[in-house]
Amino acid sequence: MTFKLFNLLVQASVWTIGISAISIAIGFILALGLSAALLSARKLYRRPAEFFISFFRGVPLLVQLLLIYNLLPFIGLNVPSIVAAIVGMSLCTAAYQAENLRGGFESVPKGFIEAADMAGLSPRQIFMRIKAPIALRLTFPALVNEAIMILKSSSLVSVVGIVEITRMAQDLASSTYMPIEIFSSAAIIYLAICSIVAMTGKYVERSLPGATK
Repeated sequence: MTFKLFNLLVQASVWTIGISAISIAIGFILALGLSAALLSARKLYRRPAEFFISFFRGVPLLVQLLLIYNLLPFIGLNVPSIVAAIVGMSLCTAAYQAENLRGGFESVPKGFIEAADMAGLSPRQIFMRIKAPIALRLTFPALVNEAIMILKSSSLVSVVGIVEITRMAQDLASSTYMPIEIFSSAAIIYLAICSIVAMTGKYVERSLPGATK
């Protein structure tokens, strides 16, 4: 295993990190809306959100990616493979993050909300100062775990032509006949990335308001 080959895997990791980060960010924004819909008393909002989450949690990500990759051109949207990959991963992680956030919002003590309401805070202030901080603190570990899962699942975007770590490792292994060395190096890179995310998550978690130091 030469430095040149290892460097190619490192370069491919840029795609892994980039696609994962964008998908997680978009997924979080979507998850906020989905969690609000899940908590809504109106079935008009709640039912579609429940179906969305049920679908994207119940169908394998690989199938989702292939479906979206073929569906977008079918409906007239000829986009690059990377866009299809990001769309698929964003929708998938949104479903999981929405369930995490829903649990967090439901765990906010009602007494806090009632006290804030009696203090004269507006619904927006109650959300920003009470609900959101507490829900985020409660769900942060789960959100970090989901981010790590997406990083590892990003290996599946190779099926739509993205040359990330796994696809690069496959190409190098087939051309160099060194599968053990190549895939071991890929595993080390994945482990390093996920470890950094986990350590960063723990640091941020300790920095959140109300966290135990």
